[in-house]
Amino acid sequence: MKIYTRTGDKGQTSLLGGKRVSKSDLQIEAYGNTDELNAYIGLLRDYKENTPRAGYLAEIQSHLFTIGSHLAVESGKSFDYIPEIKESFIESLEKTIDHMNENLPEMKNFVLPGGHPLVSWCHIARCVCRRAERSVIALSEKQHIDEIIIKYLNRLSDYLFVLSRKIANDLNVKEVPWKPRD
Repeated sequence: MKIYTRTGDKGQTSLLGGKRVSKSDLQIEAYGNTDELNAYIGLLRDYKENTPRAGYLAEIQSHLFTIGSHLAVESGKSFDYIPEIKESFIESLEKTIDHMNENLPEMKNFVLPGGHPLVSWCHIARCVCRRAERSVIALSEKQHIDEIIIKYLNRLSDYLFVLSRKIANDLNVKEVPWKPRD
């Protein structure tokens, strides 16, 4: 299979279902942001400090591919071969967040991203996740999008924030509280 088809050379692409749309279409933006997020999760998974979490991060990547597939389907169509997005995915994120949070110091301020490259990458992934969530919400205002997608992305951004704090704690990286300046 050739990787290039030349069918997008004039700025259009096909949704699952065959409809041709502009590459700047909101639907393309939504699944493109989700794809970018998936790449950042892969980056997080590649760090040796995340070896114990690599399997879970790969699971998240699989969920994001599923979400991207749902977002790529032409409105009004469905395909049996696209896996379901399950409530258990969100429950798993919540349990993992709660478990990581158990031994973290109480937050009294916002914290500045940084302190270690891996902590910074977690924050970048969190920001990309929020962008993906916003673009899916914008798309949902124009066509039906299963609410579980928005819920999953919302919870995933929470997971990425707590993961940044957990990694900072594990690596003895001092969190720098944000202090408003006059």
